[in-house]
Formats: sequence, structure tokens, C-alpha cells
Amino acid sequence: MNKRNPVTPFGWKIKQRLVEIQMDQRTFCDTYRVPASRLSNLIHGTRKAKKYRKQVSTLLGIEE
Repeated sequence: MNKRNPVTPFGWKIKQRLVEIQMDQRTFCDTYRVPASRLSNLIHGTRKAKKYRKQVSTLLGIEE
């Protein structure tokens, strides 16, 4: 059985902001050249990905 990691509070902020600007994760990643795996890491907290964490929070205008 596949165990899924829960979404972190920062991940919920990312998801909420993407909904507000009406953009899906794939489009966001393609537009801003953020690897989809890193965005997923940020949403689920499986990796720190500090470089992309700062970039994503700046682009979306959310606090880390």
C-alpha cells in the first residue's frame, strides 16, 4: 500500500495561493522553472529544498 505524506502548513499556504491566482502546480512549475519534484517536496515536507522554498514563497507572496 502506498503511504502518502500529509500536507504541511506551508504546503497548504502554497496550495491556497495557487488557487487564488488560478494556477495549477504544473503551470506554476513550468512558468517559473521550479522542478515539480521540489514543489512537491515543499508541499509535503519530505525535503527542505531551501533554495526553492525561498523562491516559491517570494513568487507567491507567502511567508515561510
